Amino acid sequence: MKFDTIIIGGGLSGLTCAAMLVKSGHKVGLVTAGQSTLHFNSGSFELLGCNKGEAVEKPLEAIKQLDEGHPYCKIKGEKLETYIEEAENLLAEAGLKLKGNKEKNHLRLSPIGTTQPAWLTLENLLTLETAEELKGKKLLLANIEGFLDWPVPYLSDSLQTMGADVKEATFTTKELEFARESPTEMRATNIAKYLSKPQHVTDVAREINRISTDFDAVLLPAVLGLTSDDAVKLLRKSIHTPIEFVATMPPSVPGIYIQNKLRAFIQEQGAVILNSDTVDNGIFEDGRLTAITTEKLEETRLTADQYVLATGSFISGGLVSNYLKVSEPVFNLDVEATENREQWTSEYLFDEQQYMAFGVKTDDDFHTIKDGKTIENLFAIGSVLSGNNSIKQANGTGVSMLTAIAVAHHILNK
Repeated sequence: MKFDTIIIGGGLSGLTCAAMLVKSGHKVGLVTAGQSTLHFNSGSFELLGCNKGEAVEKPLEAIKQLDEGHPYCKIKGEKLETYIEEAENLLAEAGLKLKGNKEKNHLRLSPIGTTQPAWLTLENLLTLETAEELKGKKLLLANIEGFLDWPVPYLSDSLQTMGADVKEATFTTKELEFARESPTEMRATNIAKYLSKPQHVTDVAREINRISTDFDAVLLPAVLGLTSDDAVKLLRKSIHTPIEFVATMPPSVPGIYIQNKLRAFIQEQGAVILNSDTVDNGIFEDGRLTAITTEKLEETRLTADQYVLATGSFISGGLVSNYLKVSEPVFNLDVEATENREQWTSEYLFDEQQYMAFGVKTDDDFHTIKDGKTIENLFAIGSVLSGNNSIKQANGTGVSMLTAIAVAHHILNK
């Protein structure tokens, strides 16, 4: 099977790169194992939320202060802002309705109520310009009876710390009672499937109207809409009090919604998605990657002019380690990592963990390096790259999208 470009990995970086290429007429193959870390995403995108332990208000200014070697620093001149605009346009083309802008971070609420800086957030989720906005507001936290992945006590405590007057209540319907009979089914994604029918949404609205008199707003767990926002629109229309949604613990419906929208978009544009498969080998000749094989296709070789590695970091298996070293398991590419294993981690959990910045070595155009030599047709993007601690800097989604767009432009300009 021959493609112009093969992308290995179906998370945010892989989907973004695929979208940019197929829009320009490239024949793209995307090899994906299935679930990605978007299943942990709370419905927001971050450019840069923290730097050197301080919250960032204006990400474009803070990006200029990053240490050399950070993936953003490889995107030169005014290209970074151009790529940010392209990312915003791409998400809109995929049908994602978002709020926010690149000039100033807003705040989103985590599932436990902490405020997190963000660049863009799905329009149905609660966001704030400042935490003071909630002071004096009468809020009802309305949770589904038996749903444990929305930690209401923590959320309530955080909101009260912000000055809100918070009450708690639970509700259920016949359909939700059926889901509650099996504890393993009482997860956000399964509830979303139960509530995909308009009648079931109307039943929920009736119960919320019953318990939500005399409140400024009702906060609900984000468990509606795996593939569309029709259920959210119907619920808003059917409830008398303004409602806002807050993300739940994983699996995250907003994150899966983002993944589904991007996957649908690239398929509509003509990309070929090889689902539930992993690359197990690469064939190199004269310093170039000439073909790959996958676990399912076995002896069938997939060939392309260009290849993009978007396999993620440790959590998704893009990087692996043993007691001796950190390595990249697909092509055995060169990796930037501290040799002394004792320095990989810090004893205190909330300290900066050095291993989080480990990753694949690349040149300034994101070409990978193998045995000290640059592979001209194999790029790396997203969290598999070295030089970025996405947890400490709150920028994982931004790095994924912007490096993907940068590589797409390198490929298109060849």
